[in-house]
Amino acid sequence: MTDRVSVIILAAGRGTRMRSPLPKVLHSIGGLSMIGHVLRTARSLRPANIVVVLAPEMEDVAIEVRRLVPEAIIALQREQHGTGDAVRSAVEALPAEGAWLVLYGDTPLMTNATATAMITSIERGAAVAAFGMTPPESRGYGRLQLRGDQLAAIVEERHADEELRRNGLCNAGAMAFDGTRASTLLDAMEWRADKGEFYLTDCVHLADQRGWSCEAIEASWVDGVGVNSQAQRAEAEQLFQERRRTEFMDAGVTLTAPSTLFVSADTSIAAGARIEPYVVMRGNVAVGANVHILGFSHIEDATIAADAVIGPFARLRPGANIGERAHVGNFVEVKNSTLETGAKANHLSYLGDADIGAGANIGAGTITCNYDGVAKHRTTIGAGSFVGSNSSLVAPVRVGEGAIVAAGSVITADVPDEALALARSRQTVLAERAPVLRQTFKDRAAVKKAR
Repeated sequence: MTDRVSVIILAAGRGTRMRSPLPKVLHSIGGLSMIGHVLRTARSLRPANIVVVLAPEMEDVAIEVRRLVPEAIIALQREQHGTGDAVRSAVEALPAEGAWLVLYGDTPLMTNATATAMITSIERGAAVAAFGMTPPESRGYGRLQLRGDQLAAIVEERHADEELRRNGLCNAGAMAFDGTRASTLLDAMEWRADKGEFYLTDCVHLADQRGWSCEAIEASWVDGVGVNSQAQRAEAEQLFQERRRTEFMDAGVTLTAPSTLFVSADTSIAAGARIEPYVVMRGNVAVGANVHILGFSHIEDATIAADAVIGPFARLRPGANIGERAHVGNFVEVKNSTLETGAKANHLSYLGDADIGAGANIGAGTITCNYDGVAKHRTTIGAGSFVGSNSSLVAPVRVGEGAIVAAGSVITADVPDEALALARSRQTVLAERAPVLRQTFKDRAAVKKAR
Protein backbone atom coordinates (compact mmCIF):
# COMPACT_ATOMS: atom_id res chain seq x y z
CA MET A 1 0.00 0.00 0.00
CA THR A 2 2.31 2.78 1.22
CA ASP A 3 4.86 3.56 3.87
CA ARG A 4 2.51 6.33 5.05
CA VAL A 5 -0.05 3.87 6.44
CA SER A 6 -0.20 2.67 10.04
CA VAL A 7 -2.57 -0.04 11.27
CA ILE A 8 -3.87 -0.14 14.84
CA ILE A 9 -5.53 -3.39 15.98
CA LEU A 10 -7.64 -3.15 19.12
CA ALA A 11 -7.53 -6.42 21.05
CA ALA A 12 -7.57 -5.49 24.73
CA GLY A 13 -11.09 -6.76 25.42
CA ARG A 14 -11.41 -9.58 27.93
CA GLY A 15 -14.03 -11.51 25.94
CA THR A 16 -15.94 -12.74 28.99
CA ARG A 17 -18.97 -13.67 26.89
CA MET A 18 -16.92 -16.43 25.25
CA ARG A 19 -17.08 -18.32 28.59
CA SER A 20 -13.63 -19.71 27.86
CA PRO A 21 -10.22 -19.57 29.56
CA LEU A 22 -8.75 -18.87 26.12
CA PRO A 23 -8.61 -15.14 25.27
CA LYS A 24 -11.27 -14.24 22.74
CA VAL A 25 -8.92 -13.20 19.93
CA LEU A 26 -7.03 -16.51 20.20
CA HIS A 27 -10.10 -18.51 19.27
CA SER A 28 -9.67 -19.77 15.74
CA ILE A 29 -11.48 -19.36 12.45
CA GLY A 30 -10.33 -21.76 9.78
CA GLY A 31 -7.51 -22.98 11.98
CA LEU A 32 -6.02 -19.49 12.46
CA SER A 33 -6.55 -17.29 15.50
CA MET A 34 -8.89 -14.34 14.99
CA ILE A 35 -6.04 -11.94 15.74
CA GLY A 36 -4.04 -13.86 13.15
CA HIS A 37 -6.64 -13.16 10.48
CA VAL A 38 -6.62 -9.45 11.26
CA LEU A 39 -2.81 -9.36 11.30
CA ARG A 40 -2.74 -10.98 7.86
CA THR A 41 -5.08 -8.35 6.48
CA ALA A 42 -2.99 -5.63 8.10
CA ARG A 43 0.23 -7.03 6.71
CA SER A 44 -1.26 -7.34 3.22
CA LEU A 45 -1.50 -3.54 3.17
CA ARG A 46 2.30 -3.31 3.57
CA PRO A 47 2.02 -0.58 6.22
CA ALA A 48 4.87 1.27 7.88
CA ASN A 49 3.62 0.22 11.33
CA ILE A 50 1.33 -2.35 12.88
CA VAL A 51 0.40 -1.57 16.48
CA VAL A 52 -1.62 -4.06 18.53
CA VAL A 53 -3.33 -2.72 21.65
CA LEU A 54 -3.58 -5.26 24.47
CA ALA A 55 -4.37 -5.28 28.18
CA PRO A 56 -1.36 -5.78 30.49
CA GLU A 57 -2.24 -9.38 31.43
CA MET A 58 -2.54 -10.61 27.83
CA GLU A 59 0.94 -12.06 27.36
CA ASP A 60 -0.42 -15.13 25.57
CA VAL A 61 -1.94 -12.87 22.93
CA ALA A 62 1.30 -10.90 22.69
CA ILE A 63 3.17 -14.18 22.05
CA GLU A 64 0.79 -15.00 19.19
CA VAL A 65 1.21 -11.52 17.71
CA ARG A 66 5.02 -11.75 17.84
CA ARG A 67 4.94 -15.25 16.35
CA LEU A 68 2.87 -14.15 13.38
CA VAL A 69 4.19 -10.62 12.84
CA PRO A 70 7.50 -10.13 14.67
CA GLU A 71 7.73 -6.48 13.64
CA ALA A 72 4.38 -5.59 15.24
CA ILE A 73 4.45 -3.13 18.14
CA ILE A 74 2.58 -4.03 21.33
CA ALA A 75 0.89 -1.09 23.08
CA LEU A 76 -0.79 -1.52 26.46
CA GLN A 77 -4.15 -0.10 27.45
CA ARG A 78 -3.72 0.02 31.22
CA GLU A 79 -7.41 0.54 32.00
CA GLN A 80 -10.38 -0.57 29.92
CA HIS A 81 -11.84 2.83 29.09
CA GLY A 82 -13.26 2.16 25.65
CA THR A 83 -12.19 2.25 22.03
CA GLY A 84 -11.17 5.90 22.08
CA ASP A 85 -8.84 5.31 25.00
CA ALA A 86 -7.47 2.19 23.29
CA VAL A 87 -6.42 4.19 20.23
CA ARG A 88 -4.90 6.83 22.51
CA SER A 89 -2.76 4.04 23.97
CA ALA A 90 -1.24 3.49 20.53
CA VAL A 91 -0.55 7.13 19.63
CA GLU A 92 3.02 7.21 20.92
CA ALA A 93 3.94 4.43 18.48
CA LEU A 94 2.38 6.19 15.48
CA PRO A 95 3.72 8.86 13.12
CA ALA A 96 1.76 12.12 13.17
CA GLU A 97 1.03 11.85 9.46
CA GLY A 98 -0.30 9.48 6.85
CA ALA A 99 -3.37 7.28 7.28
CA TRP A 100 -4.20 5.48 10.51
CA LEU A 101 -6.40 2.42 10.03
CA VAL A 102 -8.17 1.08 13.12
CA LEU A 103 -9.19 -2.60 13.01
CA TYR A 104 -10.54 -4.96 15.68
CA GLY A 105 -8.99 -8.22 16.80
CA ASP A 106 -12.41 -9.87 17.07
CA THR A 107 -13.48 -8.98 13.52
CA PRO A 108 -11.57 -11.66 11.61
CA LEU A 109 -13.18 -11.49 8.15
CA MET A 110 -12.04 -7.98 7.20
CA THR A 111 -10.61 -8.00 3.67
CA ASN A 112 -7.79 -6.09 2.04
CA ALA A 113 -10.30 -4.49 -0.35
CA THR A 114 -12.39 -2.90 2.40
CA ALA A 115 -9.34 -1.81 4.37
CA THR A 116 -7.83 -0.29 1.23
CA ALA A 117 -11.04 1.61 0.47
CA MET A 118 -10.90 3.31 3.89
CA ILE A 119 -7.25 4.22 3.47
CA THR A 120 -7.93 5.59 -0.01
CA SER A 121 -10.62 7.83 1.46
CA ILE A 122 -8.05 9.38 3.80
CA GLU A 123 -5.57 9.79 0.96
CA ARG A 124 -8.28 11.67 -0.97
CA GLY A 125 -8.52 14.19 1.88
CA ALA A 126 -11.04 12.86 4.40
CA ALA A 127 -10.24 13.37 8.08
CA VAL A 128 -12.18 10.25 9.09
CA ALA A 129 -13.57 7.27 7.16
CA ALA A 130 -15.92 4.72 8.72
CA PHE A 131 -16.92 1.29 7.44
CA GLY A 132 -20.68 0.99 6.96
CA MET A 133 -22.63 -2.15 6.17
CA THR A 134 -26.12 -3.59 5.86
CA PRO A 135 -26.17 -6.84 7.85
CA PRO A 136 -29.11 -9.29 7.79
CA GLU A 137 -29.88 -8.34 11.39
CA SER A 138 -29.22 -4.69 12.26
CA ARG A 139 -30.27 -4.77 15.90
CA GLY A 140 -27.50 -3.67 18.25
CA TYR A 141 -25.47 -1.72 15.71
CA GLY A 142 -24.89 2.02 15.73
CA ARG A 143 -25.85 3.90 12.58
CA LEU A 144 -23.90 6.11 10.19
CA GLN A 145 -25.68 9.44 9.86
CA LEU A 146 -25.12 11.07 6.48
CA ARG A 147 -25.62 14.63 5.33
CA GLY A 148 -25.69 14.38 1.58
CA ASP A 149 -22.68 12.28 0.68
CA GLN A 150 -20.80 13.30 3.82
CA LEU A 151 -20.65 11.33 7.05
CA ALA A 152 -21.84 13.60 9.85
CA ALA A 153 -21.92 11.31 12.90
CA ILE A 154 -22.03 7.75 14.18
CA VAL A 155 -25.13 7.42 16.34
CA GLU A 156 -25.73 4.74 18.96
CA GLU A 157 -28.79 2.66 18.15
CA ARG A 158 -30.62 3.82 21.26
CA HIS A 159 -30.21 7.44 20.15
CA ALA A 160 -31.10 6.88 16.48
CA ASP A 161 -34.54 7.95 15.22
CA GLU A 162 -36.80 5.52 13.40
CA GLU A 163 -35.77 6.72 9.95
CA LEU A 164 -32.07 6.28 10.69
CA ARG A 165 -32.66 2.86 12.19
CA ARG A 166 -34.56 1.72 9.11
CA ASN A 167 -32.36 3.17 6.40
CA GLY A 168 -29.00 4.03 7.88
CA LEU A 169 -25.85 2.02 7.29
CA CYS A 170 -24.76 0.08 10.35
CA ASN A 171 -21.44 0.92 11.95
CA ALA A 172 -19.07 -2.02 11.44
CA GLY A 173 -16.44 -0.56 13.77
CA ALA A 174 -13.38 -0.19 11.56
CA MET A 175 -12.29 3.39 10.93
CA ALA A 176 -9.48 5.31 9.28
CA PHE A 177 -8.01 8.67 10.27
CA ASP A 178 -5.79 11.32 8.82
CA GLY A 179 -2.79 11.13 11.14
CA THR A 180 -2.18 14.88 11.05
CA ARG A 181 -5.64 15.52 12.54
CA ALA A 182 -6.23 12.35 14.54
CA SER A 183 -4.59 13.52 17.77
CA THR A 184 -6.76 16.65 17.79
CA LEU A 185 -9.88 14.51 17.57
CA LEU A 186 -8.70 12.01 20.17
CA ASP A 187 -7.88 14.81 22.60
CA ALA A 188 -11.35 16.31 22.08
CA MET A 189 -13.26 13.13 22.96
CA GLU A 190 -15.50 13.51 26.00
CA TRP A 191 -15.78 11.02 28.83
CA ARG A 192 -19.01 9.02 28.68
CA ALA A 193 -19.77 8.83 32.37
CA ASP A 194 -22.73 6.48 31.88
CA LYS A 195 -20.46 3.91 30.21
CA GLY A 196 -17.12 4.79 31.76
CA GLU A 197 -15.55 5.03 28.31
CA PHE A 198 -14.25 7.24 25.55
CA TYR A 199 -15.99 6.40 22.26
CA LEU A 200 -13.83 6.42 19.15
CA THR A 201 -16.99 6.95 17.11
CA ASP A 202 -17.32 10.46 18.61
CA CYS A 203 -14.41 11.50 16.39
CA VAL A 204 -16.75 11.69 13.39
CA HIS A 205 -18.98 14.31 15.01
CA LEU A 206 -15.93 16.19 16.29
CA ALA A 207 -14.41 16.27 12.81
CA ASP A 208 -17.70 17.40 11.30
CA GLN A 209 -17.89 20.25 13.83
CA ARG A 210 -14.52 21.47 12.59
CA GLY A 211 -15.63 21.38 8.99
CA TRP A 212 -13.42 18.40 8.17
CA SER A 213 -14.65 15.93 5.59
CA CYS A 214 -15.74 12.48 6.78
CA GLU A 215 -16.74 9.60 4.53
CA ALA A 216 -18.76 6.39 4.89
CA ILE A 217 -17.23 3.40 3.11
CA GLU A 218 -19.89 0.81 2.33
CA ALA A 219 -18.77 -2.80 1.91
CA SER A 220 -19.95 -6.36 2.49
CA TRP A 221 -21.39 -6.98 5.91
CA VAL A 222 -19.33 -10.16 6.12
CA ASP A 223 -16.18 -8.03 6.45
CA GLY A 224 -17.66 -6.49 9.58
CA VAL A 225 -18.82 -9.61 11.40
CA GLY A 226 -17.65 -9.41 15.00
CA VAL A 227 -17.29 -12.25 17.49
CA ASN A 228 -18.34 -11.91 21.12
CA SER A 229 -19.67 -15.39 21.90
CA GLN A 230 -19.13 -19.00 20.94
CA ALA A 231 -22.26 -18.89 18.79
CA GLN A 232 -20.95 -15.86 16.92
CA ARG A 233 -17.60 -17.59 16.46
CA ALA A 234 -19.41 -20.52 14.86
CA GLU A 235 -21.29 -18.13 12.57
CA ALA A 236 -18.03 -16.46 11.56
CA GLU A 237 -16.52 -19.89 10.87
CA GLN A 238 -19.42 -20.71 8.57
CA LEU A 239 -19.03 -17.41 6.69
CA PHE A 240 -15.29 -17.98 6.36
CA GLN A 241 -15.86 -21.46 4.94
CA GLU A 242 -18.48 -20.20 2.48
CA ARG A 243 -16.14 -17.44 1.30
CA ARG A 244 -13.24 -19.84 0.79
CA ARG A 245 -15.37 -22.39 -1.06
CA THR A 246 -16.59 -19.69 -3.41
CA GLU A 247 -13.02 -18.51 -4.01
CA PHE A 248 -11.94 -22.03 -4.90
CA MET A 249 -14.84 -22.62 -7.27
CA ASP A 250 -14.28 -19.25 -8.93
CA ALA A 251 -10.66 -20.35 -9.48
CA GLY A 252 -11.64 -23.56 -11.27
CA VAL A 253 -11.96 -26.14 -8.48
CA THR A 254 -14.87 -28.59 -8.71
CA LEU A 255 -16.68 -29.13 -5.40
CA THR A 256 -19.30 -31.88 -5.62
CA ALA A 257 -21.03 -30.78 -2.41
CA PRO A 258 -19.52 -27.40 -1.45
CA SER A 259 -21.11 -27.13 1.98
CA THR A 260 -19.38 -30.34 3.12
CA LEU A 261 -15.81 -29.18 2.41
CA PHE A 262 -13.98 -27.68 5.38
CA VAL A 263 -10.71 -25.88 4.76
CA SER A 264 -8.20 -23.77 6.67
CA ALA A 265 -6.82 -20.30 6.23
CA ASP A 266 -3.65 -21.81 4.73
CA THR A 267 -5.33 -24.26 2.34
CA SER A 268 -4.55 -23.89 -1.36
CA ILE A 269 -6.28 -25.87 -4.13
CA ALA A 270 -5.22 -25.56 -7.76
CA ALA A 271 -7.55 -25.31 -10.74
CA GLY A 272 -8.86 -28.60 -12.06
CA ALA A 273 -8.91 -30.33 -8.69
CA ARG A 274 -12.07 -32.30 -7.84
CA ILE A 275 -13.21 -32.58 -4.24
CA GLU A 276 -15.99 -34.99 -3.34
CA PRO A 277 -18.25 -34.71 -0.26
CA TYR A 278 -17.11 -34.57 3.37
CA VAL A 279 -13.46 -33.69 3.01
CA VAL A 280 -11.59 -31.84 5.78
CA MET A 281 -8.35 -29.92 5.19
CA ARG A 282 -6.58 -28.61 8.27
CA GLY A 283 -3.45 -26.49 8.47
CA ASN A 284 -1.11 -25.88 5.57
CA VAL A 285 -2.56 -28.09 2.84
CA ALA A 286 -1.55 -27.64 -0.80
CA VAL A 287 -3.55 -29.50 -3.46
CA GLY A 288 -2.17 -29.57 -7.00
CA ALA A 289 -3.88 -29.35 -10.37
CA ASN A 290 -6.30 -32.11 -11.36
CA VAL A 291 -6.03 -33.90 -8.02
CA HIS A 292 -9.07 -36.04 -7.21
CA ILE A 293 -9.97 -36.28 -3.51
CA LEU A 294 -12.75 -38.74 -2.74
CA GLY A 295 -15.19 -38.50 0.12
CA PHE A 296 -14.53 -38.59 3.86
CA SER A 297 -10.80 -37.94 3.54
CA HIS A 298 -8.98 -36.00 6.27
CA ILE A 299 -5.89 -34.03 5.27
CA GLU A 300 -3.64 -32.01 7.58
CA ASP A 301 -0.42 -30.10 6.81
CA ALA A 302 0.15 -32.14 3.66
CA THR A 303 1.11 -31.58 0.02
CA ILE A 304 -0.57 -33.36 -2.88
CA ALA A 305 0.97 -32.99 -6.35
CA ALA A 306 -0.87 -32.87 -9.67
CA ASP A 307 -3.08 -35.74 -10.83
CA ALA A 308 -2.86 -37.67 -7.55
CA VAL A 309 -5.89 -39.58 -6.25
CA ILE A 310 -6.74 -39.54 -2.54
CA GLY A 311 -9.39 -41.57 -0.74
CA PRO A 312 -12.12 -42.31 -0.05
CA PHE A 313 -11.59 -42.45 3.73
CA ALA A 314 -7.89 -41.57 3.47
CA ARG A 315 -5.96 -39.76 6.17
CA LEU A 316 -2.94 -37.61 5.36
CA ARG A 317 -1.20 -36.38 8.50
CA PRO A 318 1.45 -33.67 8.89
CA GLY A 319 4.43 -34.14 6.62
CA ALA A 320 2.64 -36.27 4.03
CA ASN A 321 4.01 -35.44 0.57
CA ILE A 322 2.09 -37.16 -2.21
CA GLY A 323 3.71 -37.08 -5.65
CA GLU A 324 2.22 -36.70 -9.10
CA ARG A 325 -0.18 -39.47 -10.13
CA ALA A 326 0.29 -41.22 -6.80
CA HIS A 327 -2.66 -43.03 -5.21
CA VAL A 328 -3.56 -43.11 -1.51
CA GLY A 329 -6.68 -45.20 -1.18
CA ASN A 330 -9.31 -46.15 1.36
CA PHE A 331 -8.28 -46.48 4.99
CA VAL A 332 -4.66 -45.60 4.26
CA GLU A 333 -2.89 -43.32 6.74
CA VAL A 334 0.25 -41.43 5.69
CA LYS A 335 2.35 -39.46 8.17
CA ASN A 336 5.65 -37.65 7.59
CA SER A 337 6.19 -39.67 4.43
CA THR A 338 6.79 -39.12 0.74
CA LEU A 339 5.18 -41.08 -2.08
CA GLU A 340 7.00 -40.32 -5.31
CA THR A 341 5.44 -40.14 -8.77
CA GLY A 342 3.00 -42.96 -9.48
CA ALA A 343 3.45 -44.77 -6.16
CA LYS A 344 0.33 -46.54 -4.92
CA ALA A 345 -1.03 -47.54 -1.53
CA ASN A 346 -4.62 -48.39 -2.30
CA HIS A 347 -5.93 -50.18 0.79
CA LEU A 348 -5.71 -50.44 4.57
CA SER A 349 -2.12 -49.38 5.25
CA TYR A 350 -0.10 -47.24 7.65
CA LEU A 351 2.88 -45.44 6.12
CA GLY A 352 4.73 -43.44 8.75
CA ASP A 353 8.20 -41.90 8.42
CA ALA A 354 8.69 -43.51 5.03
CA ASP A 355 10.20 -42.62 1.66
CA ILE A 356 8.44 -44.50 -1.12
CA GLY A 357 9.96 -44.41 -4.58
CA ALA A 358 8.31 -43.76 -7.93
CA GLY A 359 6.00 -46.50 -9.14
CA ALA A 360 6.22 -48.56 -5.96
CA ASN A 361 3.17 -50.63 -5.07
CA ILE A 362 2.19 -51.02 -1.42
CA GLY A 363 -0.15 -53.94 -0.82
CA ALA A 364 -3.19 -53.94 1.43
CA GLY A 365 -2.45 -54.14 5.12
CA THR A 366 1.18 -53.01 4.87
CA ILE A 367 2.54 -51.38 8.02
CA THR A 368 5.74 -49.42 8.47
CA CYS A 369 6.69 -50.17 12.07
CA ASN A 370 8.35 -46.83 12.73
CA TYR A 371 8.30 -46.48 16.52
CA ASP A 372 10.32 -48.58 18.96
CA GLY A 373 8.78 -47.02 22.05
CA VAL A 374 11.50 -44.38 22.33
CA ALA A 375 12.31 -43.00 18.88
CA LYS A 376 10.89 -42.90 15.35
CA HIS A 377 12.81 -44.57 12.51
CA ARG A 378 12.50 -44.29 8.73
CA THR A 379 11.60 -46.85 6.11
CA THR A 380 12.82 -46.55 2.52
CA ILE A 381 10.99 -48.36 -0.27
CA GLY A 382 12.74 -48.11 -3.61
CA ALA A 383 11.31 -47.14 -6.97
CA GLY A 384 9.42 -49.88 -8.77
CA SER A 385 9.34 -52.17 -5.76
CA PHE A 386 6.37 -54.33 -4.78
CA VAL A 387 5.35 -54.89 -1.17
CA GLY A 388 2.85 -57.72 -0.81
CA SER A 389 -0.26 -57.53 1.33
CA ASN A 390 -0.13 -57.84 5.11
CA SER A 391 3.58 -57.07 5.30
CA SER A 392 5.30 -55.37 8.23
CA LEU A 393 8.44 -53.34 7.60
CA VAL A 394 10.32 -52.87 10.88
CA ALA A 395 12.27 -49.61 10.70
CA PRO A 396 14.97 -48.64 10.18
CA VAL A 397 14.90 -50.72 7.02
CA ARG A 398 15.36 -50.34 3.27
CA VAL A 399 13.59 -52.20 0.48
CA GLY A 400 15.65 -51.77 -2.67
CA GLU A 401 14.57 -50.62 -6.10
CA GLY A 402 12.63 -53.23 -8.03
CA ALA A 403 12.55 -55.57 -5.03
CA ILE A 404 9.59 -57.77 -4.12
CA VAL A 405 8.43 -58.42 -0.57
CA ALA A 406 6.22 -61.49 -0.37
CA ALA A 407 2.79 -61.13 1.22
CA GLY A 408 2.68 -61.66 4.95
CA SER A 409 6.37 -60.98 5.49
CA VAL A 410 7.92 -59.26 8.48
CA ILE A 411 10.98 -57.47 7.13
CA THR A 412 13.64 -56.60 9.69
CA ALA A 413 16.72 -56.38 7.45
CA ASP A 414 17.48 -54.47 4.27
CA VAL A 415 16.34 -56.00 0.98
CA PRO A 416 18.76 -55.43 -1.93
CA ASP A 417 17.69 -54.03 -5.29
CA GLU A 418 15.77 -56.54 -7.45
CA ALA A 419 15.74 -59.12 -4.62
CA LEU A 420 12.81 -61.24 -3.47
CA ALA A 421 12.28 -61.26 0.30
CA LEU A 422 10.16 -63.81 2.16
CA ALA A 423 9.97 -63.62 5.93
CA ARG A 424 7.27 -65.99 7.10
CA SER A 425 7.17 -69.56 8.40
CA ARG A 426 6.58 -72.40 5.94
CA GLN A 427 2.97 -73.56 5.67
CA THR A 428 2.19 -76.98 7.17
CA VAL A 429 -0.77 -79.05 5.90
CA LEU A 430 -1.99 -82.09 7.94
CA ALA A 431 -4.43 -84.19 5.92
CA GLU A 432 -7.73 -85.21 7.55
CA ARG A 433 -6.84 -83.49 10.82
CA ALA A 434 -9.63 -80.87 10.76
CA PRO A 435 -12.35 -83.25 12.14
CA VAL A 436 -9.98 -84.40 14.89
CA LEU A 437 -9.30 -80.82 15.92
CA ARG A 438 -13.00 -79.94 15.93
CA GLN A 439 -13.76 -82.92 18.19
CA THR A 440 -10.97 -81.91 20.55
CA PHE A 441 -12.50 -78.44 20.86
CA LYS A 442 -15.96 -79.90 21.53
CA ASP A 443 -14.62 -82.24 24.23
CA ARG A 444 -12.88 -79.35 25.98
CA ALA A 445 -16.07 -77.26 25.86
CA ALA A 446 -18.12 -80.12 27.34
CA VAL A 447 -15.68 -80.59 30.23
CA LYS A 448 -15.73 -76.88 30.95
CA LYS A 449 -19.53 -76.77 30.92
CA ALA A 450 -19.80 -79.77 33.30
CA ARG A 451 -17.70 -78.11 35.99
